[in-house]
Amino acid sequence: MGSTAEPHLAKTSYVDLARQIKQWGAELGFQEVGIADCELGEAETRLLEWVGKGYHGEMEYMERHGTKRSRPAELIPGTLRVIAARMNYTPPNARDSAEVLADGSRAFISRYALGRDYHKLMRSRMQKLADRIGEEVGEFRYRVFTDSAPVMEVELAGKAGLGWRGKHTLLLNREAGSYFFLGEIYTDLALPVDEAQSDHCGTCQKCLDACPTKAFTGPYQLDARRCISYLTIEHKGSIPEELRPLIGNRVYGCDDCQTVCPWNKFASPSGEPDFAVRNGLDDVTLIELFSWTEEQFEKKLAGSAIHRIGYERWLRNLAIGLGNAPTSPEVIAALNSHADHASPLVSEHVVWALDRHRRS
Repeated sequence: MGSTAEPHLAKTSYVDLARQIKQWGAELGFQEVGIADCELGEAETRLLEWVGKGYHGEMEYMERHGTKRSRPAELIPGTLRVIAARMNYTPPNARDSAEVLADGSRAFISRYALGRDYHKLMRSRMQKLADRIGEEVGEFRYRVFTDSAPVMEVELAGKAGLGWRGKHTLLLNREAGSYFFLGEIYTDLALPVDEAQSDHCGTCQKCLDACPTKAFTGPYQLDARRCISYLTIEHKGSIPEELRPLIGNRVYGCDDCQTVCPWNKFASPSGEPDFAVRNGLDDVTLIELFSWTEEQFEKKLAGSAIHRIGYERWLRNLAIGLGNAPTSPEVIAALNSHADHASPLVSEHVVWALDRHRRS
């Protein structure tokens, strides 16, 4: 958090400062920076309706903070503007997603999680941007966020002109598709705001049709309780049996709605070393990952976004993947190696997987 001192800039200086902020952002590796006001009234109504339907599942944090999520000045008093930035994350040279998904013996991991955890890098870069602003204007109030607090990132980035909300609820950009991370700076600087982009989805609904578990109840409406990303990352308990066969070999997240989006043909690989593939996770077998001990999991995935789900849920997800894999002696042997696992959560999913192969 910055100082509480009030900066004093002429209105024309704010225009110049906004231009400089975008330039500094580009120098720090962001592909685009925009500025939004804090009016999220319509988004707040949609959020309350979404939570009211229970679509948030176990993500109780979506309701815990009340209107602070949709009213930036309630979360950080004095906030007048939000500086939003995006950074591409597609790792270069990663194996094609469709090829991995088509091979039931291999594990699909959402492309954003193949390298190091983005939180630290994005937050550090946003902080550097805030520091640079401070060098120019002196002390000012601000706070940096990167998927780390009750912030409506997509809505704010849309208002800042970084894209529009696609029918799959993610932000889309005509030059970059949707494969990028978002970061924000809440500030009391009265900067000029950018113009929001118009919606360019048209009649296309490939993202809705592609969802393996039919998690979309309609355009712009996602029931997280059926979403594979939610189930494999946020959901802590047993995954509903009727959804397990639909998950296929997706063991951490799901990119299907993004993969089929026509706008992602414009997505560019990231030049950030931290987002490069680690441990061959773009093209690895389910059996190999299932053989990792907890010590190996901790060592190999330290600093990865995957690490936060923990070893138990990691094995749960892999057991489902192996249950959906082509039957082979190697798959059966791998599952049997954890059939008596100390975790009831793991053993339950292993038993289900073995039973699935017996029935095949």
